[in-house]
Amino acid sequence: MSSGPRRRPSDMTEKTEHPSASYFPSIEKKYGKPIAEWKALLRSHPGYGTAETKHMDLVSWLKAEHGLGHGHANALVAHTLWEDQE
Repeated sequence: MSSGPRRRPSDMTEKTEHPSASYFPSIEKKYGKPIAEWKALLRSHPGYGTAETKHMDLVSWLKAEHGLGHGHANALVAHTLWEDQE
């Protein structure tokens, strides 16, 4: 039994949009900053990109220092980390 259409190897290397992007309109509306600004802020965190700083550390930082709700902070961190993967 097939689990869906077969994907060509070229399809597997294409980067599609991360599901957390669906939160972006409400994040911009609620907090008044464009997503690019939030991502730049995340990337400026001293621990960003280090092995010591985990996903949830960044989520907690956005919540504590910038007043974001958990879901919005999680979406921003997940999307930014995903975008920066090589």
